Amino acid sequence: MTDDGPDPFTNMFEAPAKLARALFAPMAEATAGTPLSAEDMRHWAEVGAKLQGMWLEYQAEQMADPQAMGPWFDPTRWMQLAQDWYRQMPLADPARQQALVQDGMALWQQVMDHYTLGPDGQPEEKGEADLPRRDRRFADPRWRAHPAYALIHQTYLFLAERAAEMVDQIDGLSDDKREQLRFTTRAVTEAASPANFPLLNPVVMERTLETRGENLVKGMEHLLADLRRGQLSHTDASAFTLGENIAVTPGKVVHETPLYQLIQYSPSTEEVLETPLVIFPPWINRFYILDLNPKKSFVRWAVDQGVTVFMVSWKSADASMKDVVWDDYVRAQIDAIDHIRERLDVPRVNAIGYCVAGTTLAATLALLHRRGEQDKVQSATFFTAQVDFEKAGELLNFVDDGHLGMVKALSADGYLDGRYMAATFNLLRGTDLIWNYVVNNYLLGEDYPAFDLLHWNGDVTNLPAKWHAQYLRDLYRDNRLVEPDALSIDGTPIDLRLVETPSYVQAGKEDHIAPAESVWKIRDHFKGPIKFVLAGSGHIAGVVNPPDANKYQYWLNEGEAHTLAEFRDGAVEHPGSWWPDWIEWLRAQADATIPASGKRKPGGKGDKVIEDAPGRYVATR
Repeated sequence: MTDDGPDPFTNMFEAPAKLARALFAPMAEATAGTPLSAEDMRHWAEVGAKLQGMWLEYQAEQMADPQAMGPWFDPTRWMQLAQDWYRQMPLADPARQQALVQDGMALWQQVMDHYTLGPDGQPEEKGEADLPRRDRRFADPRWRAHPAYALIHQTYLFLAERAAEMVDQIDGLSDDKREQLRFTTRAVTEAASPANFPLLNPVVMERTLETRGENLVKGMEHLLADLRRGQLSHTDASAFTLGENIAVTPGKVVHETPLYQLIQYSPSTEEVLETPLVIFPPWINRFYILDLNPKKSFVRWAVDQGVTVFMVSWKSADASMKDVVWDDYVRAQIDAIDHIRERLDVPRVNAIGYCVAGTTLAATLALLHRRGEQDKVQSATFFTAQVDFEKAGELLNFVDDGHLGMVKALSADGYLDGRYMAATFNLLRGTDLIWNYVVNNYLLGEDYPAFDLLHWNGDVTNLPAKWHAQYLRDLYRDNRLVEPDALSIDGTPIDLRLVETPSYVQAGKEDHIAPAESVWKIRDHFKGPIKFVLAGSGHIAGVVNPPDANKYQYWLNEGEAHTLAEFRDGAVEHPGSWWPDWIEWLRAQADATIPASGKRKPGGKGDKVIEDAPGRYVATR
């Protein structure tokens, strides 16, 4: 060996060695040359003490009141989910492990090929070429600015991809069990994202340095507030007040039972359609999804079209409703229809059923037809409502015996706390409705937005335990509603094949709660004429899409279509909202108009009403 320079072996590994030294030191790079001052050290110590003190205070509260935190928000329940998932996955197979290691090393090499050492000895990107895998959770440039973070998120995406593939490769699983395992795999891998852990997230690390840890203090405040209320917050609840900036369409509560209040909205036109409209919203959520604010309100828009609109406001369940079953909700719909007919002296009404209330409206129509009372309803409109649950989507993962037993255990007082349902629906879109807020609110310490739709999403309602168990068992699990006379309502067997009521059926193209393919199947059971519209977006935005917003689109097909695929193949796309198409259809059912006088103006002279809209029931918890 001479002194002319390093030997070839050293030359071969010198550059990779330098890169490796820099690879896992992003924090050292960020603080290089800036040693902590005494003031900085004192500040960081104070931050640590604050975090510790806040957590210890919360733990003391829990020890004093172990029931304060709802079991649906208990982390041990979700840890058990992860353990059950792990036992089902073939992760311990040596051949699979060897393949994972080999593919993982190849991925690392691909990632490292994007980086080189800069003049200062620090790694930098060679160019703008894409990394092997892309995901919007890691779209921020900081996830690729340093190879350590690039490797972290690329390895995670690789492992999540492989875990999903394993589900499809496991032998001996039934279709429903495979789908359930697929859903659980997605939930577990979403939770394991490096974006959810502060030390692995470069955006959080940078924010922590910038704020000197104050983001973590604020995030801890948010976390503990959510733990105390037993529910993940999506928005600033203090920004909204019922009757002031949400649920503001003028009207009166004109009828009330222990199960619901009936709101009649004041007319805004001199003439109105003679046949009034009653809306049955889902009792799983508050009715004001259809009356968020004047610009988004379906109620306000319908009133402005000259429709006399009634809205049912369901009561959030409490212990007094422990014996309420599905029959009670069907009877309530008929009671509302009869009260409107009597109040306005009209022979029939138009009706809308949204989601679960649409399913119930179908049963109501079947019951009325069996009793020869079908003329009470002129037309029926269904917003994202299912009657045939064969293809009901991911919610089918929550109707096996284990989940039904858990629901029963959580309903000891005769009702299911709405926070459980909120957690379930959030889990269907975990990245968007759970982990996005964990990062923004807990780790980055950002302020909550004032967003009315998110406020509504978190304004939960409790459900009668008997009804909920019956609904999951008889409809979701056993799909008995589409079996002629398999179910009885109020002592009368029902058969959907009897329904001849003209119907307008709306489905959301991206609906993950009531998939469009499942909503479509109502056409296989009703006998009467059906107009089907496929709206852009999903379960909420696909419905709440006012014309002035100029958002999304909808599809119509005037030809014969026997499947949703055939409908899509021959459908014509129309820009914007489907609401104008609906009102045109509604007027075609009965277009006679009358003056908006007398009891068409609720609360007028001689008209006894209960209270102003939106009423008391929508505010009950």
